[in-house]
Amino acid sequence: MSQEFDERLQQAIQRGERRGLEQAEAARRQALSEEELKRLHSQYRLQLSEHIEQCLKRLQNHFPGFQFENIYGERGWGAAVRRDDIRLTAGKRNDEYSRLEITVRPLSTVLVVDLAAKGTIRNKEAFVRNYYERIEDTDVQKFIQLIDAWVLEYAEMFAARQ
Repeated sequence: MSQEFDERLQQAIQRGERRGLEQAEAARRQALSEEELKRLHSQYRLQLSEHIEQCLKRLQNHFPGFQFENIYGERGWGAAVRRDDIRLTAGKRNDEYSRLEITVRPLSTVLVVDLAAKGTIRNKEAFVRNYYERIEDTDVQKFIQLIDAWVLEYAEMFAARQ
């Protein structure tokens, strides 16, 4: 009886070890590889930067004087619109600068899709926004909604200060 129990115990231990190895292998297969994360980040970056470009070009069409600029490189990928105005008040010249910049920041060690926006209206910072999600959890539609909301917010603020 004791020998039979020892054999069954050994078999149970072996089954448990095999199950543990199988679970670990399944977890490794399920986890995204670093190359897959880089590929996904690039895919999201392209999709979002195109949407940013479209939104800012539309904004530019509604406010004459804004100049469009593509952004790419170390700061990220996206676009900006800027405008320089001159105001004469009581014979005094005032230069005023307005700009909206939205970018998807480059891939970093924290493996997130990072969206950043900065709005300036008539030399005053209107807002600074930042939103990020882990690459594997990224909901592109949420990023698109945020881009739309930030552009609309800037348009409303700019129109109110004209």
